[in-house]
Amino acid sequence: MNHDLKLFNTLTRSIEKLEPINDREVRMYNCGPTVYGFAHIGNLRSFIVNDTLRRTLEYTGHSVIQTMNITDIDDKMIARANEQGVSIHALGLEYENFLFADLKSLNVLTPHKMPRATDHIGGMVVMIEKLLRERFAYKASDGIYFEVAKAKNYGALAHLDMDAETESRVEGALDKKSPRDFALWKFETSDDYGNAYDASFGRGRPGWHIECSEMARDTLGETIDIHTGGVDLIFPHHTNEIAQSEAFNGKPFVKIWLHNEFVMVDGQKMSKSLGNHTTLKTITESGFSPLAFRYFVIGAHYRSKLNFTFEALEGAQNALRKLSEHIGEEVGSVNKDYQERFRDFVTQDLDTPRALALAWEVAKDASISPTDKTATLLDFDRVFGFGLATRKKETIPTHIKALAKSREEARENKDWAKSDKIRDEINSLGWNIEDTDKGPKISKLNS
Repeated sequence: MNHDLKLFNTLTRSIEKLEPINDREVRMYNCGPTVYGFAHIGNLRSFIVNDTLRRTLEYTGHSVIQTMNITDIDDKMIARANEQGVSIHALGLEYENFLFADLKSLNVLTPHKMPRATDHIGGMVVMIEKLLRERFAYKASDGIYFEVAKAKNYGALAHLDMDAETESRVEGALDKKSPRDFALWKFETSDDYGNAYDASFGRGRPGWHIECSEMARDTLGETIDIHTGGVDLIFPHHTNEIAQSEAFNGKPFVKIWLHNEFVMVDGQKMSKSLGNHTTLKTITESGFSPLAFRYFVIGAHYRSKLNFTFEALEGAQNALRKLSEHIGEEVGSVNKDYQERFRDFVTQDLDTPRALALAWEVAKDASISPTDKTATLLDFDRVFGFGLATRKKETIPTHIKALAKSREEARENKDWAKSDKIRDEINSLGWNIEDTDKGPKISKLNS
């Protein structure tokens, strides 16, 4: 049965029914990473939200074409590559691989298209040339700028007060026509260290905003169904994407804009600039499963701020383990009443907290047979992405059991250094050991 999916559209500030341009096909663009460092878990929340949205779309009978871009040229990348004495290409590939490993461990489905900005320079040049010809853009001393005054409804996404005084979020030329005008192209300087491209309007490199407009247009078309990102991208990035894309294409850019809230630490947004970010590597080295973090994220609504603590993560890991204990070897039939309620929750603006509470209702329902309980929870997991099907009664290898026994002996002898060393070895082999009142409990780290 097909269910209508309703999502909160940032542009209209209202819940709207998704009506795809092409029948049941949904074209979705997710703002991806700038690959100059490890993704922090605030970034990873966005990827989990995108993945949950895709899974929900597929669960409700839609086909999805998902694009996630890779920003592999910008000021931060150039500076970091120069510090390390490597090319931005080498730097980008290194951190792409780290990111892909993180996403795989989080059970995030691979996007269908993952264009790199540097592979789309030609398309960006074509866009800028047309914007110049049609006088939406102009040449200044340090680059090409989009003239915001020429854009229709500029700032609608961010609900900007266009009469208010503003300062540019990005430094630019003194001869800009307005502080709001933003760079489409930056002319080459010595600080670029050769990372520049030839163009009819001058050698240089693209601004950040034009990269996404071109990659979205090239991979999904001139008007797309859903565009996602963190709330920090609403302005200026997504605001500027709309302005330049609609000026170039002459038609609406995106039907529904979906933004997820921040991950917070001590009341502050988690970010690299604040130095309060945590990576997935830190989480796993602390003995937690990556999927415990996925459970933690899905336990909150995507439009709510999420306060991260290791205590909360431990609660999520314990809950995921207990939920998986309701998955049996034999699979019966999905309970239709529970399935209908689940569909209602996930199609109402991705209400994963209520959907997760429903999963626990199923788990505790003594009136459902164990086999039907398994089938129903596995059906829900098509959206959750916890990998419950792989968590059926794991067989613990003999050498892991032997290490666990050695660790217990070390703990009895109060040899904490040895105990910690053995625990690290168990973790490195892909297993987790958790100390409980009933003794050590061993489980797969990546499950």
